[in-house]
Amino acid sequence: MGFTKSAKSLAFCYIKTRIFNSDLFVRILNQPKDKFLSRFKSTFSPVKMDKVYFRNASDSTDLDIVFRFVNANLNINREFNLRRQMTEPIEAILARIQNNVQTKLAKSSKKSKKPAPEIEVKLLKDNNEGNFKEMTFGELFSKDFTGVKLQVLDTAYEVVFNPPWISSIKLPSCILAGFVIYPTNLQIQFGEREYSKGVWLKAKKSTDAEWTHCGEGFQYLVKPEDVGYYLKFELTPRNEQGIDGPVVEKILSSAVQESPGLCPFQKRQTHTPDYLSNPNEIRVITYNLLADLYASSDYAGSTLFSYCPSKYLQKDYRKPLFINEIIGYNSDLICLQEVDQRIFDFDLKEILEQPPYNFQGLMAPKGKCAEGVAIFFRKSRFELLDSQVLHLGPNIPKLPVFQSLWNKIKVNSQLADRICARSTTLQTCLLRIKDTDNYVLVANTHLYFHPDSDHIRLLQMGFSMLFVEDCIRKAVKDFSIGSTENIGLIFCGDFNSVPECGIYKLMTEQLAEKSLEDWRSNTEEAVTDVELSQPFKMVSACGAPEYTHYTTLFAGCLDYIFYQNDRFELLKYVPLPTEEELKENAGIPSAVFPSDHVALVADLRFKSVVS
Repeated sequence: MGFTKSAKSLAFCYIKTRIFNSDLFVRILNQPKDKFLSRFKSTFSPVKMDKVYFRNASDSTDLDIVFRFVNANLNINREFNLRRQMTEPIEAILARIQNNVQTKLAKSSKKSKKPAPEIEVKLLKDNNEGNFKEMTFGELFSKDFTGVKLQVLDTAYEVVFNPPWISSIKLPSCILAGFVIYPTNLQIQFGEREYSKGVWLKAKKSTDAEWTHCGEGFQYLVKPEDVGYYLKFELTPRNEQGIDGPVVEKILSSAVQESPGLCPFQKRQTHTPDYLSNPNEIRVITYNLLADLYASSDYAGSTLFSYCPSKYLQKDYRKPLFINEIIGYNSDLICLQEVDQRIFDFDLKEILEQPPYNFQGLMAPKGKCAEGVAIFFRKSRFELLDSQVLHLGPNIPKLPVFQSLWNKIKVNSQLADRICARSTTLQTCLLRIKDTDNYVLVANTHLYFHPDSDHIRLLQMGFSMLFVEDCIRKAVKDFSIGSTENIGLIFCGDFNSVPECGIYKLMTEQLAEKSLEDWRSNTEEAVTDVELSQPFKMVSACGAPEYTHYTTLFAGCLDYIFYQNDRFELLKYVPLPTEEELKENAGIPSAVFPSDHVALVADLRFKSVVS
């Protein structure tokens, strides 16, 4: 048995960014126009002081120049951005700046019907004209440039080189009360996140001049009283030396929405109120997140999830749900499938790798696909010794450890071609449990989905177990581990296989005999005279629940946490949602379920410390 997913497509969201060069501009530009003009006149001296920012990355010769030219009398308030070269003469760059400003003033003068003045741009040293002829900015910045200013008309700008700088930042378009919000795609140049300062504010309208402070830091738990308000995030980049860069402001494009109500995962989280304290106890999650490239496709909306309103399929709606679900289980190991690369980079790592969670995450893309599998482990509990990513398809004919099984199936060219063309990925991590002599090998995969492919999936599992066995054998030698008895295997994933099929039998009974129906799931690719075995005594932590996946097209158990039961004992697993909860909206995903799968959560204990 299996279950199909849609063709791939991507959905992208856009949020407008406003960047200001100083706190002063943030305060001024938030005011109505009449107040802006009066505030401008009273605040600035005749020779207006501000900053011009020059940036050059060490691996580039590009020189980025940013400044804001404001002159109420000339009716101009504009940020200028130029990219030149570090090796270009200063005089040539000044001429380009002058030309750009003059061009903008000419356009403004046409509207105001007032002649534009001639603009002069020059570089000053201690308020006097310096001798910068035939010099480049690269040469200038290699020396002491204290006191150097850029003068544009009657405005003198302090020259700042490589200040802490926000080069990229986004906020989601959907904000729900009761869920955590955070910036994504955050990239800081010449500064460090740990020294930078984030502030959250709210207002009834996004155009309001007055904003109320509501939180600090990079994450903010949206409160019920925030419903109907717009949120604004202000970030001051800073480096280790305490130097600030220009403040960046982001205002959400829509107001905070009400919570979808009590989500079933919130009831499940009552079983995991705290982290486990015993070093040998491990809480494990496996969860297929439903990749955005599948959820946002036309086929998903029209067929696969036709029962689910489109707004609940949007990634900005689903992300806060599955992230809050994951963090609320207080786990130690997290195995995820169908993880979009961008969501891993800019959402999961943004939350899970920061305080107070402090996980380390490893991503394994599925071939050339933009989604894959990921493992996160809590750094306070584990030390990473080794990690492996195996793209099964192309490596089946190559790896010596696969040779015996490969020789048995390669005689069927159609079967061989199909299994080698698959992008299925196996991810492993070897972790030492801190404060113990015990180790865990964590394996994570997402097997091929097609309905006529039980034989492919079973073979993929057979190859995976050969690889895992080889990993453990090598680990004992490479890391001087006492014996294989010190290593416990935990194998998680979406196996796209129900308990009645051969994978469950292989894992729990250690044998998949020749007579299994799985081998004949595709007549032309039928597998003959092949029997699989594996040496590990494995058990499914959550047993064989009726449903881990629930749609109107297919519902069944596809996801498992398999653990080695001669190394671990099961303390408990978190009860799964009831069928009534799953079918309340015909199927999942829905307003309260962010994926078409449900998370499995189990607590395991290493049975003994073997010396």
